[in-house]
Amino acid sequence: MWCMEAERPVASIVIIHGACEHHGRYKWLSEMWRSSGFNVVMGDLPGQGTSTRERGHIRSFQEYIDEVDKWVARAKAFELPVFMLGHSMGGLIAIEWFKQQQSGIAGLILSSPCLGLQLKPNKFLDWISKGLNVLAPSMRFESGITPDKATRNKEVIEMDINDSLYITKVSVRWYQEMLKALKSAMEPTDAFLNIPLFVMQAGTDWLVDKKMVVKWFNELASHNKTYREWEGLYHEIFNEPEREDVFKAARAFVEQYMT
Repeated sequence: MWCMEAERPVASIVIIHGACEHHGRYKWLSEMWRSSGFNVVMGDLPGQGTSTRERGHIRSFQEYIDEVDKWVARAKAFELPVFMLGHSMGGLIAIEWFKQQQSGIAGLILSSPCLGLQLKPNKFLDWISKGLNVLAPSMRFESGITPDKATRNKEVIEMDINDSLYITKVSVRWYQEMLKALKSAMEPTDAFLNIPLFVMQAGTDWLVDKKMVVKWFNELASHNKTYREWEGLYHEIFNEPEREDVFKAARAFVEQYMT
C-alpha cells in the first residue's frame, strides 16, 4: 500500500489500477489528485507489481477485493470524504467491491471499466483453460495486452516497453476468475442506487468491449449516474495526450460531492 498526502487535504481518493500493470504507472495522475487537495491511496494488486513473485496469477478474484478493502480503510482513517477511481480491471474490482460493501464512499469513477473483453484467447485455449484451471491453474499464456493498444502517448509506450514490472503473461486461473467476475458484474444489483457514479469510457478502446460498458451502465439501477465517452481516445484515458482535460472532468465530478 502506498499513500500520497496532500498539504491541505479536502478529501481522499483510492485508485485501483488495471490488469498487468502496477501503481507506479499512476505517478502523473496521483500527483494531479494530490495537488488538487486529495490524499491518494493505492498499491499493487495481488499478482502484480512488487506484490508477489507469482506475477500474473491469483487464486481467487476475492484477493483483489480484500486488498482494496485495506486501501479503503486507510483512506477512511483521514476522516475526510473518500472517493474511488477504478481503471479497466480496477473498475471491475470496484464494482465487485461495492456489491459487498455498499458504504463509506462519496463517489465512484470508472475509467474504461473492464466489463467485456476485446482481446480473448482462441477458442481452443478458451475451451482447454476450463480443465487446466483444475489441473494446472498457474499455467501462463500471453495476455495480448501491449502498450500500443492501451495509449497513443509515445512517452508512456516507451516507458512501458522498458518496464520490468509490466506483465505480459497471465495464468489460467486468473483468466477463469476474470470471466466469473465479468458475469457477476452484469447481474442486477442495487449496490449503486445512491452512489454518485461517473463512467469515463475511451471512444477507441482496443482492450475493453465498450458495448458491454454501455449495456451495464444503461441497465444499472442508480439515482445518480453519468456516462461520458471520449472520442478518439485509447483505453488508458488518463495517459492519453488529452489527459489534462480528462482529469479536469474527473475532478469536476468529485467536487460536486465534497461535503
